[in-house]
Amino acid sequence: MDGVNRDLEPRLLRAFTAVADELHFTRAAARLYVAQQALSRDIRRLERELGAELFVRTTRQVALTAAGERLLPYARRVLQAQDDLAAAFSGAGRRPLLVDVGAPVSTGSQVLAEARRRVGPETELVARFHSGLAGAAAELLAGRLDVSFGRAHGLDPAVLARLEHRLIRYERIAVVLREDHPLARCEEIPLSALAGETLYAAAGNDTTTEWTDLAAQLFAGRGIAMAEPFPEIEGDEEFIRVVTKRRWSVLASEVFIRLPGTVLRPLTDPVPLSPVSVLWRRGLSHPGLDALHAAARALAAAGWLHRPPGSWLPGPEALVLRDLRTVE
Repeated sequence: MDGVNRDLEPRLLRAFTAVADELHFTRAAARLYVAQQALSRDIRRLERELGAELFVRTTRQVALTAAGERLLPYARRVLQAQDDLAAAFSGAGRRPLLVDVGAPVSTGSQVLAEARRRVGPETELVARFHSGLAGAAAELLAGRLDVSFGRAHGLDPAVLARLEHRLIRYERIAVVLREDHPLARCEEIPLSALAGETLYAAAGNDTTTEWTDLAAQLFAGRGIAMAEPFPEIEGDEEFIRVVTKRRWSVLASEVFIRLPGTVLRPLTDPVPLSPVSVLWRRGLSHPGLDALHAAARALAAAGWLHRPPGSWLPGPEALVLRDLRTVE
């Protein structure tokens, strides 16, 4: 890369980082809202100006070359500096922050409400309601969302590696039962009491695979069956209709909508926990994001990160905690 043009257009670097993130020209073009041919031209022009090949292209895949790997951190820093400059002088940094909270009743909704109390009128945080983190993560990577909440380690590791994330809460896992269910009279329900039961855990919904994975781990060896796959259910009203019609028992979080004719009961022996993180796009800088972090810290101080002795966590998270204890 000798004799690099000092006046590289930021557009070329944005094209490069999009392809580096997606490793797919069609997806990168869609992310940038440009034609694939235009994106390819920009990459070829950047390669000419740098005097280096940045990608290895085959009919089956796209991969970064050594030169591309070398360029990537520099390109990100240049683009972040440009974004910071634009924000400082044009007010772009005060654009609405798009925050996926999953559902109106959720940990994300609580953090968003607290963050809104902490910002001035010039900072807007706009809620979005994606049904699961697996679906929201794709929107984060595409730039159509800024922030989301959910079980980070339930994502594909390659996807998670491209996002920033921080654990903010351990939600206690519960079960939704019909009021006439024999276990509905219990204040807490031992996991062993669910042996022989079939619970809905969003199987068949590709946007909530992190939750179905958690459920599969929790059910394993306990005689609890997973309800058959069912298409994604959109909206609270439709969810209530389907659950009522099918008379499902539902694996849920302690932070969950109330369904008519049902009770929500926490599980115990052991107490299963669902780790909830806040996730955001790498390089994102926005006063609303700062407010979300401050809100999450304040709420966590009220006990959100408490883990009862002997509590259960899904495999990846349990391994992370074990490794942290080893380091300590």
